[in-house]
Amino acid sequence: MTAAEDARPGYGRGRDALIAATIRIVAVRGFRKLTYRAVAQEAGVTHGTVQHHFANLDELLEAALEHCVKVSLDGSSQPPESDRIDDYVATLGQSVRRTLDEQVFQYELVLESRRRPDLRPHIDRYYENYRAATRASLQRMGLPHDIHTVDVIFSALDGLVFRAVALGGIDLDNLDDQLDRLRDILRALAVEKPVQ
Repeated sequence: MTAAEDARPGYGRGRDALIAATIRIVAVRGFRKLTYRAVAQEAGVTHGTVQHHFANLDELLEAALEHCVKVSLDGSSQPPESDRIDDYVATLGQSVRRTLDEQVFQYELVLESRRRPDLRPHIDRYYENYRAATRASLQRMGLPHDIHTVDVIFSALDGLVFRAVALGGIDLDNLDDQLDRLRDILRALAVEKPVQ
């Protein structure tokens, strides 16, 4: 077996390899470098394989974004059965460090949607998934979960993660301490205002 053959994804793994390649390209080289040819080369497949799985780059972007949201939510949210504030986003810092490319990809796509309105529906779904997860967690913890509280808590998380991902270094190192402080704020909210 040649080195090129060894680098190819196994049977039935082509779609996953294309999604992973898309995320890496956008995270490392930027959105403007995303082409069928670049994805095929990064994934170790033929150009035709990309077109076989995805009719256009928008379908590929949507699949990559859905993958990133799932990875982020799976790695950062509290256990579904937990109603403890201590468990809320307790693994988010670790998840962000483990999935930096996925995090960068999401923010790159958000920024690109300002220049390409056709991407906006994908971004709206992306944010709604995160808002829904935030709302469910707040409700489970017995905290206010109205639209404004959800937006404030989600925006705090989004901003902390964005800064950590964009700047790295000390900002990434401090993410866990900042999330601890957010949980302190949620504890104070629980004491101040019970859910009605």
